Amino acid sequence: MKRLSRLLGALVAIALFSASAQAAPLILATKSFTEQHILSALTVLYLQKRGFQVQPQTNIATVISRNAMINKQVDMTWEYTGTSLIIFNHINKRMSPQESYETVKRLDAQHGLVWLKPADMNNTYAFAMQRKRAEAEHINTLSEMVAKIEQIRKSDPKKNWLLGLDLEFSGRSDGMKPLQQAYAMELDRPQIRQMDPGLVYNAIRDGFVDAGLVYTTDGRVKGFDLKVLEDDKGFFPSYAVTPVVRKDTLAANPGLEEALNSLSGLLNNDVIMTLNAKVDIDHQTPQQVASDFLHEKGVL
Repeated sequence: MKRLSRLLGALVAIALFSASAQAAPLILATKSFTEQHILSALTVLYLQKRGFQVQPQTNIATVISRNAMINKQVDMTWEYTGTSLIIFNHINKRMSPQESYETVKRLDAQHGLVWLKPADMNNTYAFAMQRKRAEAEHINTLSEMVAKIEQIRKSDPKKNWLLGLDLEFSGRSDGMKPLQQAYAMELDRPQIRQMDPGLVYNAIRDGFVDAGLVYTTDGRVKGFDLKVLEDDKGFFPSYAVTPVVRKDTLAANPGLEEALNSLSGLLNNDVIMTLNAKVDIDHQTPQQVASDFLHEKGVL
């Protein structure tokens, strides 16, 4: 009888423990654009397959997500090294991708945040042109674009080289003005066309602007056959996307670090551009795109 009581007690304890674990899933916060929606879907599917319960919170603003992590309201997120370096830690010094990663990893550890393995992708700013035109005019770098702008300015003052920019970059302290200084780029106000970030890609493709500011992993770069110009002076910082998890969350969830590092290892610029294009151009859902990719990789 005592053995039966002990057995029943153990079963009750297990049931209570399981209920408690199920009642507190891991909270994943992601931002409000396509790439982050895909990362959210990938993470949920990948971790659920490995026995973790995950509750996604999408469309969370960068600063809100950061504060929620520090205040232990969110367990993990996919963050970019450049964002932490510049926005959170207020460092504008030019660094290599590895230096950026090591710096944010060290500084954010003071807040109990652990930067895991960065994916082999860099979602940074860049300027892009129609590929056919860039190749025809032999423009491969930002310096060559600036030289072309100067050539047109001197040879035909009435003709403007038009740049498509989003509103934020135009006015940011680390945006257009310091870029012009770094590349000695002279522009008149009419040469800058400000628009919604998503419209820049269409404007380049359709010839409404000569070049425009893009994100290097956006699916429309590949889908619209745009040529990303090399930032030959290294102006734009590295934005390597990385799983960031609270230290106490990792301690309480054995195997979570290994799982997230494995998922990160599946991603690179070409992969995420393809996945982004399936959502932005082919109009598939992030969930479907994530599921298809993980099945293709044989991990679901």
